Amino acid sequence: MSAPSKGGASRDGYGKGLLRIANDPRVVVIEADLGKSTKSCHFRTQYPSKSFSVGIAEQNMMLVAAGMAASGKVPFASTFAIFTERAFEQVRNGIARPELTVHICGSHGGIHTGTDGSSAQSIEDLAIYRTIPGMTVMHPCDDLSAEELTVQLLGHRGPTYMRTARNKTPRVYDQNSAREIRIGRGSVLRTGSDVCIIACGVMVSQALTAANELAVNGIKASVIDMHTLKPLDKVLVDSMAESCGCFVTAEDHSVIGGLGGSVAEHLSTGASTPLEMVGVSDVFGQSGSPSELMSSMGLTSEDIKSSALRAINRK
Repeated sequence: MSAPSKGGASRDGYGKGLLRIANDPRVVVIEADLGKSTKSCHFRTQYPSKSFSVGIAEQNMMLVAAGMAASGKVPFASTFAIFTERAFEQVRNGIARPELTVHICGSHGGIHTGTDGSSAQSIEDLAIYRTIPGMTVMHPCDDLSAEELTVQLLGHRGPTYMRTARNKTPRVYDQNSAREIRIGRGSVLRTGSDVCIIACGVMVSQALTAANELAVNGIKASVIDMHTLKPLDKVLVDSMAESCGCFVTAEDHSVIGGLGGSVAEHLSTGASTPLEMVGVSDVFGQSGSPSELMSSMGLTSEDIKSSALRAINRK
């Protein structure tokens, strides 16, 4: 992969992705008073007749989306990740149970949101949506990958949840490599035989930094962007278990039920492979800068590196 440049917030990629599929007559976008924050506002500006605002009424938004999906439309409904949780029952019974194709985007997820504080930092959304039967769950790492995954959703059947981030992060992909991303397939960003680091969202760039630092000490790490948590790319996990022999998962999310939980669930059904999890350890967030919070919560490249060394020692 050629070296990526600059940086981007995944929420920006979501907004750009919507514009790329806007000409499809089935596409409609629904907002719950946060279009500027989720970046669906750009779609609304250019395609007002295909945009619908329901105000601060997330439960209603999900059922409006369900009704549109049942009428042949492909709805994209977005709000803050924490506010999608208000509508869990509507997502479960109104969208997922009848197997309707509605694409939900939850922005501002995780500790990386920063100064908004614990009430706005959803650290459980990925786990919640993983539990819903038939639901595809994604967490892209930068704007280019979020844009590509959004575009691919146009041809995806069934309900989905994509978490995007508020703040810019280093780009992991460039324009060419982003086109190789596929829903349900993890992306191998770096290969090594000593340990495999599986990350998602804002932690992917941290994982790459950790791998670079490990290499200085002669430790070769594979890095996977597991942008799709459900369905998990089990074939890739199995191949890495064989070639590396141990894992570290890294996520800006609770270690309960998210990426680490998903990988652990799969590994428990096969050969025993050491796994260390980097994530939020069963606590709520706080208010502070993203860097301060990521450091205090143990979500840095240094934490990934330390976890990698522990996993290697457990082989």
